[in-house]
Amino acid sequence: MSEEINHRRRRFLETAALTVAAAQFALVNPAGAQTNPDTLKTGANTSFDSLRQIDAGLLNVGYAEAGPADGEPVILLHGWPYDIYSFVDVAPMLASAGYRVVVPYLRGYGSTRFISDATFRNGQPSAIAVDTIELMNALKIDKATLAGFDWGARSADIIAALWPERCKALVSVSGYLIGSQAAGKMPLPPKAELQWWYQFYFATERGREGYEKYRRDFSKLIWQLASPKWNFDDATFDRSAKAFDNPDHVAIVIHNYRWRLGVAEGEAKYDELEKKLAQNPVISVPTITMEGDANGAPHPEPAAYARMFSGKYAHRNVNGGIGHNLPQEAPAAFAQAVVDVTAGS
Repeated sequence: MSEEINHRRRRFLETAALTVAAAQFALVNPAGAQTNPDTLKTGANTSFDSLRQIDAGLLNVGYAEAGPADGEPVILLHGWPYDIYSFVDVAPMLASAGYRVVVPYLRGYGSTRFISDATFRNGQPSAIAVDTIELMNALKIDKATLAGFDWGARSADIIAALWPERCKALVSVSGYLIGSQAAGKMPLPPKAELQWWYQFYFATERGREGYEKYRRDFSKLIWQLASPKWNFDDATFDRSAKAFDNPDHVAIVIHNYRWRLGVAEGEAKYDELEKKLAQNPVISVPTITMEGDANGAPHPEPAAYARMFSGKYAHRNVNGGIGHNLPQEAPAAFAQAVVDVTAGS
């Protein structure tokens, strides 16, 4: 481990104590706080110390783990088209602060596999959220702080809303992302529809075949569009792109977006959960929402979702050209939010 990384970890630990003292104030201030641009530099981590597998519900889940086994649990959830490397700098920061950090590959990514070939490759949001609950059960984690972005933020939001007893606190990039098929069928103004071009593309068989054939090129394009000011190198992208070679990846991604548009059916066993989610349940656990100042992906404005959080709440804008993959582009700011929200819960 380089001296630079060790120095950064020590600095994070030194500031953590001060952060705890300030956390309660931040959480009761709806305006939140602007983060310091000096904290936005990425580190030099390119791998996880520990990669493991465990049977959990329908899946054999691949996951990274860091920090003490008896530390306070934090589960970090990635989105599409990303993977656990979105948290490659966040995880050691939190581990150094004493947290037990778990970073799973979602279904259809990396080393996560379905236990049975007969299981329907379902990408609907409630199914993906249940995967996290099953992982917590398998790891004997009763309650954890959940933090994520994109699909991961949606899963974290769902768990916080439907199973608040399992969620101590929440960090959600782009805020409240719970939706429904009914909402997905509502037309938007043309400019907004344009942002969802890939969703309509995936609704066609040509789109499925195109993603199957060009999944790496497609994913790199999404990275560039979603984070226009993030100058990631080929090595950074390639580390994550390996996760898309999962045999179920295309099926999960295509079903997810087709389900959202109502052109693909889900599974009946998730109907009750989806009905609850369609009612836009309020989230009561302590929450910090975040947004990068250069997020090129579709995302709601913070003012549009603040009312959906009824507990201690703060929103943080992260400046410095930070795009959609906020934890990888601004790991210190993301890790700090986890420390603050957990300390204030």
